[in-house]
Amino acid sequence: MEPASPGRPSRAAFLLSQLGAVASSRFAARTREIGLSPSDAGVIRLLGREPGLSQRSLADRLGAVPSRVVSLIDSLQERGLVERTRSNADRRNYELHLTDAGTAVLRELREIAEKHEAELLAPLNREQIAQLGFLLAQLAAGHGLDADLHRDVAREPVARESRVGS
Repeated sequence: MEPASPGRPSRAAFLLSQLGAVASSRFAARTREIGLSPSDAGVIRLLGREPGLSQRSLADRLGAVPSRVVSLIDSLQERGLVERTRSNADRRNYELHLTDAGTAVLRELREIAEKHEAELLAPLNREQIAQLGFLLAQLAAGHGLDADLHRDVAREPVARESRVGS
């Protein structure tokens, strides 16, 4: 990247955006090959790390509306990857767990993620990869992001204008 000249920004944010778009697109293509969306993959990954989450807690962690999470879990349950069990602590809630098939898919996702990262970072040497990882983690922490979770960061809904009498 060429250094910023007076009056010209470094374009680092633009390049991060471009790389993020490329990374997301390529990861989505890889997960589609095994019949999953990136959202499916994120839920499976999170339940692998935190078995027993409730749907509400999962929605909160993902930054998604609960109804969206219900449909995600319904789909994963229909495919035999996730199961709901009544919570012993609060019988009104269900705990979410990966099935054996879900655990097998999680292992496959880990392999996909490793290949994906290796391909994306191939132009860098080990030292550069370590430095980039450190800097990105520092940026993520500085912006309050969870370095292990891709949240739904959709903007606030825009109020619609009323067109009464038009």
